This record gives sequence, structure tokens and C-alpha cells, in this order.
Amino acid sequence: MTTESPRFRLGFLTHVQGRDDDPVRTYRNALELFVAADELGFDTGWVAQHHVPLGGGGLASPWTFLAHATARTTRIRLGTAVTILPLEDPIRLAEDVATVDTLSGGRVEIGVGSGYNALEYAAFGRDVDRKRELTSEHLDVLRRALAGAEVGAPGFRVQPAAGGFGDRIWQGAFSTQGAAYAAAGGSNLLLNRAAYGFDSPTDAVQRPWADAYLRAWDRPRRPRIGLSRFVFPAKDRRTALRQIGDDVHRAALRMAEGGAFPKGLDLDEALRRFHSFHGHPEEIVAALRQERVLPVATDLITQFNPAVPDHDAALRALELIATEVAPELGWRRTAEPGPRPEPTGVPA
Repeated sequence: MTTESPRFRLGFLTHVQGRDDDPVRTYRNALELFVAADELGFDTGWVAQHHVPLGGGGLASPWTFLAHATARTTRIRLGTAVTILPLEDPIRLAEDVATVDTLSGGRVEIGVGSGYNALEYAAFGRDVDRKRELTSEHLDVLRRALAGAEVGAPGFRVQPAAGGFGDRIWQGAFSTQGAAYAAAGGSNLLLNRAAYGFDSPTDAVQRPWADAYLRAWDRPRRPRIGLSRFVFPAKDRRTALRQIGDDVHRAALRMAEGGAFPKGLDLDEALRRFHSFHGHPEEIVAALRQERVLPVATDLITQFNPAVPDHDAALRALELIATEVAPELGWRRTAEPGPRPEPTGVPA
């Protein structure tokens, strides 16, 4: 185990998608990615919440999933990027977060955001036009609940008691104003893998957001920026494209239908729009060294979404990220995993 301080923490994010209509297989594979990331030394593992299914599924109940992941992992931190906060009762959410944090030995990070899907808001009886206001209101309650303050009624406090969440709450932002707002509230900043609605490269769009966040930060602790990026290493570019190309192209065309991307994109432009880093590890390292936001990020959060690569290819990509990509960029493994827990709950 090295004692050298890493330049950033290394994370992995999954949207819990599969290629067939088999949620048992999809959830099992996602859990195996967490186990593999834990063994490879990844610092953080994240799941995204989606109430409306994506192509191949999506995870509606992230804290239930993460509770199970606590039993299969030993050191990796577990979080959401993001929990759709306006659709949650913040007191009940705080209870779930506190429970998973207790089960995991204090390994929880919680990222929150407003979401965007009108159908999800309608299903939960919430007004999508009030998503920013609801996010702010619910985040205030969530913060106080996790800090052990009275919430909901005089004398009521969330249990189990959750301490030390002041530096473990993350907020997604999609503008300079949103990033500054996150800083003003003391949240860590989460930046998405792609800047939707912009023609410029994602990192060129997002670097001013990161800079605005850092300028607005006025807390005594170090500000933290989590940078989500689509990273898929393989033997070579052709092998990588065989695993991710069709999925990325289809996803870009779906995004174009909603106006986030221009219509009629070819594969190369789809990959550019998703700010994709793919191919041989050396190619990815060279490209990430040019990434404009990474120099100010404290956390690099890698993901394969919108691609759904074969499970073996996904496991191999995680290995390459941890052994051949991230170390070349300054990441160092900081701890060895403990004994691996026996599988429970999810059938093989």
C-alpha cells in the first residue's frame, strides 16, 4: 500500500442497465461491478436514480441497492449521483441514508439533484416547474436531519443518528449560477459527463462552472468537485467501439428528439457530444491530460453509460481504469480491501 497522497479520488458510476429484460441479472451484474471496484481500489462507487426506465432498465431505489452493496464491499465509499431530491420525502430519505451509513461503517456519500423527467414528477404528484424550489427546500430539511437537528415536529430526530455529513453532500449543477449556489450552501459539486444543449466541448462549457464554484466557496474545509466522465478503455479503439458505439449513437439520437443534441448526428459526433474517452489506455490518458476540468477536480467519476457493454468487457474496463489509466494521471490506491464478504440476497 502506498502512502503517497493521490491527486484525486477515483470513482465509478453505474446507471444499472442491462441488455435484456432480466432485472435479477442486471442488478447482480451491477453489484459485481461494485465488488470489483472495491477490490481494485476505487475510492467511490455511485449509482444513478431513474424512476422511468432507461433502455435496459434503471435503478429506482438506490438506497436499497446500496444497503445490499455494503454487505459485499469493505472499503469503497457508496453514493448516489444523483438521488432525485424533489421526489423524495427528505426526512424518510435521511433515515435511509443514515441506515446505510451505519451498515457501511460510515462510507456513504449522497449526491442530490432535481431531475428532469416530467413523467416522474407527474407520477409522484410533484410540479416539474417547481423542481429547483423543491430541491432547495428538501435539501435544507435533509441537511438538518442528517446533522441531528429536530425536523418535522418538535422533539423528532432521525435515527439512527448520522454524524459528519457536512462534507458528504453533493449537488449536481448545470450552470455557472447553479455551481455558485451549490458552493453557497456548502455542497460538494457534481458535474455531469456531458453538457447538454451546448455545441462547445463539454469541458470547455463546464470549466467556468467549476471556477465559479471555487470562487464562491467560503468554507474552511477544502472544496470538492466530482467530475463524471465517460471512460471505456479496451485493447484498442476498434474493440472499444464494438462495445459502446451502437449504444452511444442510439442514446444521442434519443437526446436529439428531446432537443438536447442536434438531430442527424453520426457516431463520431455522438461520441463527441458525450465527451467520450475510449480506446487503448494510452489514448485515454493522453486525452484526459487535455481535459480542462480535471485539473481542478478532487474526484474523477468514471462511467460507461449510455453504453451497456458486455459484463466481462465492463469488468475488464474497470481493471484498466484502475491499473493503466488513473495511475498515469496521478491517482494512487490508498487502501487495501479487507476480507471479501460472502454473497447474500441476490441469486446467482
